[in-house]
Amino acid sequence: MRRIPFRLPHAMIVTFKSRATADTLMFGDNARQLLALMGKPFEPQGIITPEQLPAALDALKRAAEDSRVAQRAQPDDDADTEDRPPAMVMPVSLAQRAVPLIEQMERSLRANQPVTWESQGQ
Repeated sequence: MRRIPFRLPHAMIVTFKSRATADTLMFGDNARQLLALMGKPFEPQGIITPEQLPAALDALKRAAEDSRVAQRAQPDDDADTEDRPPAMVMPVSLAQRAVPLIEQMERSLRANQPVTWESQGQ
């Protein structure tokens, strides 16, 4: 019997770093989306300077709130619970994905430290 090798999809991981906090890890597609919302290009490495943090934070917080509003606007029909996917299958909202990065950026701003990122696994 011939064996077919099993391979996991190759996912890019982006690490956000700051001297003020622990690292924040994120899948590349999610990081790309959040960086675009902050007006930052998605490059293998980058920086959000302390001077840029307030505007970047405002942009992420606005997008997270818009995501929450859109999620609340979705119909909540309890009669169709058997057609609903289990909670683990439910998509993670932009607001949920942004929280760790927002917290990291807030702490970095208070400490006057930049937030840098680098990607692995392109």
